[in-house]
Amino acid sequence: MAFFKEVGEDIRNIVEKDPAARNGFEVLICYPGIWALIMHRPAHWLYKHGMKLLARIISQLTRWFTGIEIHPGATIGRRCFIDHGMAIIIGETTEIGDDVTIYQGVTLGGTGKDTGKRHPTIGNRVMISSGAKVLGPFKVGDDVKIGAGSVVLKEVPPNCTVVGIPGTIVKRNGQSTQDLNQVDLPDPVAVEIECLRRRIVTLENRLREAEAAKEKEEDNNENI
Repeated sequence: MAFFKEVGEDIRNIVEKDPAARNGFEVLICYPGIWALIMHRPAHWLYKHGMKLLARIISQLTRWFTGIEIHPGATIGRRCFIDHGMAIIIGETTEIGDDVTIYQGVTLGGTGKDTGKRHPTIGNRVMISSGAKVLGPFKVGDDVKIGAGSVVLKEVPPNCTVVGIPGTIVKRNGQSTQDLNQVDLPDPVAVEIECLRRRIVTLENRLREAEAAKEKEEDNNENI
């Protein structure tokens, strides 16, 4: 019964969040993300109970049908929303919290051949935008927003916005990620350029003031 309850939660979550979803039946039939999650549950159960080959077979069949590769060892919380989903990869030791949104092309992966915990831990209410890569055994805190195409290689505190390669924190304690807004994210390069521009303007003003003071001093010396 818990299985069907969680699937129902996932479907209602998608209907609430995705304006393209007209009803739960359409979500169940047409959304690959929901099928990837449905098939992950038995695969994960089999993996945890030692039937790893059968679990991997299920995950690979799911990958073939949906384009979403979730290792059966990964732990996924409630109401995860995988939107579109093509080319998503979620590694074996990945842990995902509740109410997380993941867009197409996302990789939650490792950085080498380390054993043990080697994939990220994603907090609650995190949004990972299209093409983002989160690589390594670190924590991404609650209410974090990761911009499209970003590469995150180190821990991210809660309530932050991360963009760029490598991922840079550009906002702390900003708006909740529940708005699913992937567009209005700061550009760290543009921010740095603006800081440099302001610094140059300040230095130019000081230089002009120094030149004016020098000319005034020279005029006073000539008058003497």
